Amino acid sequence: MEISVNIEHLHKSYKKVEAVKDVSLSVNKGELFGMIGPDGAGKTSIFRILTTLLLPSRGSATVEGFDVVKDYKKIRNIVGYMPGRFSLYQDLSVEENLEFFATIFGTTIKENYHLVKDIYSQIEPFKNRPAGKLSGGMKQKLALSCAMIHKPVVLFLDEPTTGVDAVSRKEFWEMLLRLKESGLTIMVSTPYMDEASLCDRVALMQEGRILSIDQPAKIIQSYDKKIFEIKSSSIYKLLKTIEKSSLAEVVYPFGEFLHLVLKQDKSKDELLKQLISEGFGDVIINEINPTIEDCFMDLMRTKT
Repeated sequence: MEISVNIEHLHKSYKKVEAVKDVSLSVNKGELFGMIGPDGAGKTSIFRILTTLLLPSRGSATVEGFDVVKDYKKIRNIVGYMPGRFSLYQDLSVEENLEFFATIFGTTIKENYHLVKDIYSQIEPFKNRPAGKLSGGMKQKLALSCAMIHKPVVLFLDEPTTGVDAVSRKEFWEMLLRLKESGLTIMVSTPYMDEASLCDRVALMQEGRILSIDQPAKIIQSYDKKIFEIKSSSIYKLLKTIEKSSLAEVVYPFGEFLHLVLKQDKSKDELLKQLISEGFGDVIINEINPTIEDCFMDLMRTKT
């Protein structure tokens, strides 16, 4: 497979803080690649280096064969970048913003309208509205349209769904999957673990390091422990009780449940018996299949 983005031993430091620590990865042409991790994982620093907005401290990176330091002008002409924070001109209208970005790249809305039609048509009825007056989901669609209007070959989207409602998140990922079908290479970063399953491959990141790179399904398949979900009416008390127990290897909140891994020689029945003896008469415990978030929690615990 042809490589679109290649990173080798990349480091980025801000004075005493090392935000990116020896990261190496490659992204294939036409791939939807996700960088998954919490705030502070180093995702934004990597995206800014790849879009030539930051210089790496050490290591190297190329986009479509162009070096991010030596060939920064060429890279800027072939990539689209949507930063995490809405950065368009809020006092300009929807249409004026799109016209501005088209003009910067020497094109017009009319010439490349087919590239953004599916996305822009959803906000076109509001084309005269100032961008600052748009809802979160509409701002998202405008930002993506502006990133696409010059026909990029690689699209970088830094936490594009942060702060938007669930419906807008779903619509946005549907748009990304349609864009991928056109052959566009897409790198997207997100703190939302549920979005990992929508990517072809993901890099799970924490504190500037990559914990694992693979297809989401293969990362889940590699999880080799039994995992349980457990709940009771006193969920916080239950968490603290299990944390003190000699039976549990790890326990952490997961929605309305706790997720739990027992020590190798311990059983669910042993734990249930102990909890009932301590007054948890309504406790429910079931073995479940791991999620990508469970895999991430395990990798965080064992690799950092």
